[in-house]
Amino acid sequence: MSVKHQTREAREGADPIGENIQTIADLHKHAERNLSPQQRAIENVTDFLGRPRFLFITLLVVTLWIVVNILLPIFGLQNFDPPPFTWLVGVLSLGALLEATLILITQNRQDVTTQRNRQLDLQISLLLDEKMSKLITMVNELRQAHPDLKGSTDPQVEALKKTVDPHRSLETLNQLLDEGQEQDSRTS
Repeated sequence: MSVKHQTREAREGADPIGENIQTIADLHKHAERNLSPQQRAIENVTDFLGRPRFLFITLLVVTLWIVVNILLPIFGLQNFDPPPFTWLVGVLSLGALLEATLILITQNRQDVTTQRNRQLDLQISLLLDEKMSKLITMVNELRQAHPDLKGSTDPQVEALKKTVDPHRSLETLNQLLDEGQEQDSRTS
């Protein structure tokens, strides 16, 4: 089945998996459309800097710099950066500073995107929890209406009918983590 056919099915609602794929693609396209030209240029440069080709180019340039500066005096010419290659060290230091800055700029944007995705995941998880609790409640009500099961209770079903309180869950998690840190500090 072609991608075009899958996309059409997803839009028509016949393919829930295709709908999800289309939604993810749309979210990605939306995020990419909102990039400024400067951010896009920085990310293109960062992408190039992270490739093996850049490493080989850097090694080639450094090697040529050193070899040329060593060979020039042998041919009776003035070298432009005699050992210990102060200019080379300066150029490499400046390059490292710029590269680190570009990587940090790219990472900051990716962190924002990751944070948004985490928020979306949390919101969807909470919504799914509410839906599942409602379904469990409905199934339990049907079970209670059944003549053979009337009056019986299932403690696990009763517990699952309750939705998750994210604030209480976070509070419990923090409390358990604090207790774990206290135990670790006592054993150290």
